[in-house]
Amino acid sequence: MTQPVVRPQFTPLPCDTNTSAEYAPLRTSCSDRTEIWTPVIRCPAPFTTEFFEKAVDQLVHHPEYNSTLILRSETLSDVRFSEDDGPAREQEDAETMLLKTLTQCDLEGYRPVRAIRRRLLPRRPGRDATLEQTCVFYTATVTTTEVGKVHALEGEQTTTPMYEDEQDSATSLLILTPLLKDDESLPYYHPAVRRLAVRYVQNIQEPCGKSETTTLASGTLLIEAVLPPSGPTSPYPPDPNSRLYRTCLALLDTVHRYGWGALTHYRKRVHHDTLVPRETYQDLYLVLRERYKHLVSQWKEATDPAKHVFEDVGIATFLMLFWKATYGTRRDGSVEPDADHGGGADTNMMPCRNWPRPSGGFLDLGCGNGLLVHILVSEGYVGHGIDVRARQSWSHYPEATRKALHVYSLDPTGYIHHPRTESAGSTSDPKSSDDTKNDTGTDFFMPGVFLIGNHADELTPWVPVLATLCDAVGYLSIPCCAWGFDERFTRSSTATSSLLSFYPRSSPHDPSTISFEEEDMDDESAFIETLNLGAEGTRKSQYSVYRIWLARLSRWMGWKVECEVLRIPSTRNWGTVGRERLRIGGDDDGELFKERAREIVRAVVRRGVFKTRKPEGKAGDH
Repeated sequence: MTQPVVRPQFTPLPCDTNTSAEYAPLRTSCSDRTEIWTPVIRCPAPFTTEFFEKAVDQLVHHPEYNSTLILRSETLSDVRFSEDDGPAREQEDAETMLLKTLTQCDLEGYRPVRAIRRRLLPRRPGRDATLEQTCVFYTATVTTTEVGKVHALEGEQTTTPMYEDEQDSATSLLILTPLLKDDESLPYYHPAVRRLAVRYVQNIQEPCGKSETTTLASGTLLIEAVLPPSGPTSPYPPDPNSRLYRTCLALLDTVHRYGWGALTHYRKRVHHDTLVPRETYQDLYLVLRERYKHLVSQWKEATDPAKHVFEDVGIATFLMLFWKATYGTRRDGSVEPDADHGGGADTNMMPCRNWPRPSGGFLDLGCGNGLLVHILVSEGYVGHGIDVRARQSWSHYPEATRKALHVYSLDPTGYIHHPRTESAGSTSDPKSSDDTKNDTGTDFFMPGVFLIGNHADELTPWVPVLATLCDAVGYLSIPCCAWGFDERFTRSSTATSSLLSFYPRSSPHDPSTISFEEEDMDDESAFIETLNLGAEGTRKSQYSVYRIWLARLSRWMGWKVECEVLRIPSTRNWGTVGRERLRIGGDDDGELFKERAREIVRAVVRRGVFKTRKPEGKAGDH
C-alpha cells in the first residue's frame, strides 16, 4: 500500500548578515528613489518555481487564508506583460497605464510578467479600513551567478545560482505594494512596510549521498521588505518577537504549504459556498453580525454566547440568501434580479424584507434558545419555532418573536393521515389531526412551509419525511447527535446499509426496485462523493455513516440531495438541503414518495419504541 506523502518539516530561519552573502539581495531603482531591501526570514522550499508560481497566485487571490483580520480580496484589474515589458492587451486603457506606472521600478535580474491590483476588505469594517495593493509577479532574466559576478566587482560575493535556464518564464518573485494617499496610514492587518517581497531562489541539485536521486529541497524561500524611513536601520538579526517578523513567518509558512500542496496535487475535501456565493454571504453576514452582536452581552443562557449568536447569524444569513435564490419572485410579485452585493455595494440598504421567501413561512423544529427564529422574524420573515420547553431567552425577545415561539411536543407518527396527505374521512388515523396545531390553533405545517432542523437531534431523520408528508417546499437539516427514527443511531442498529428495516420486503416501494433519473445515483461511491463530507468522506466514523444514511433517506423521500458546509463556528456545520423533487418517470411521483414516508411511520408505530417527549413547564399540564 502506498504511504501518504507527508509535507516536509517547515524550518524557518531568521536572515542575518550571512544571508546577503549567500543570496544576492534585491536591488530596485525607481525614478524617485533607490530602495533598500531587508531580508527578514527564509526556509528550504521542497518544490520548483512551477509550484511557487501556483502558491503565490493562491496567496494573492485568498489573503484571508493567511490573516483572520481580512475578509477577502477583490481583483480590480489583472494585466499580463509581454517580453518587451508591454501589456499583453491589444489596447492600453487607463488601468493598464496606471499599472505600468506603478511597476516602473527597475528590478535587477527580473522583469514583470503580470500585475494585479486588488482591494483588501477587512473582516471588521468598523475597525479597519480597506486597502488597495499592487501584486506584481516577476520572472528572472539572468542567473544569480551572473548577478553575483556584477556584485563581486562591487565588493560583494554570491555563490548560489537561482536559474540555470535564462529562458525559464516561471514566476520566481512576488512584490506586494500598498497604495496609500498622503494622508492615509496602513491598516492594522498590513505590516508596516513600503513593499514586501516573496522570492524563490533555486538551489544547485546535488546527489543525496550515494543515491542517484536529488535532494528534496529544490530551493529557498525568502521574505524581504522595504522598510519605511522611520523603521529600524539595523535589522540583523530580526527580532523574532517583532510583529513584522511574526507576520513574515506566517506568510512564509503559507507559501511553503501552498507550494507543497501544488506539488502533491492537493485537493480540498470540503467545498464551501456551493449553494450561496461567498461574497454575497460575507457581505450580508457583516450587516447581520453588527445588527445582532449586542445579544452576546445580553445572553440569558448558560452556554457560550459568542458561539451561539454568531452561529445563528450565519445560519440566518445562509437561509435568507438561499431563499432569495430559490424562490425568485418578490413579495410584491416582481422578479428578483440577479444582484452582486460585493465590493462597494451598500449592504445596509439591501431590501431584505422584500426578498423572496417560502410561501408557507418557516418552521424551526427544536428551536432551542429561539435566536434563529428571532433573527428571521426581525428581518421580516414569517414562521414559527417549536420546542418541548421554553428557554430563559424566550421571555426577553420582542413580542413578535415571542408570538412565534411555542412549547410543543411534536409527534411525527401523528402525520401519517395529516388532512393534506390523506382523505379527511380516514378512520385509521393513529393521532388526531388536531395534533398539528398548538393551543392557539396555529397550523405549523402550512402548505409551502420550509422546515429547519438545526441540531434537532431526535427529529433530525424526520425532517425530510415530514417535508414530504406536509408538502413542504424544502428543508435545511444540520445534523449533530446521531438519532434514528426511534432510537440512537449506531452503525449496527439503524439500517446502516439501507432503509430496508423500515420497509417490508414485499412492499412495491422496496428501494432496491427503484432507479432514479440521475445516471450515477445507483453508484453508491459516486453518490457519497457528491455529499461533500470532508475528511470523513468514508465510512470510518459513525458521524460520517450517519450523514450518508440521512442523505440516502432524503433521496428516498424524493428530494434531490444538495449539501453545504456552512460558514458557522461549529464543528457540526454540514447541512443537507432539499428544494427540488426527483422525478422517476411517473405522473404520480408525489404520491409515491408520500407512500414511502407513510410506510416509515407505520414501521415506527409497529415497532412501538418511539415515545413522544412530554412538553415541560406549564405547557405539559394540559
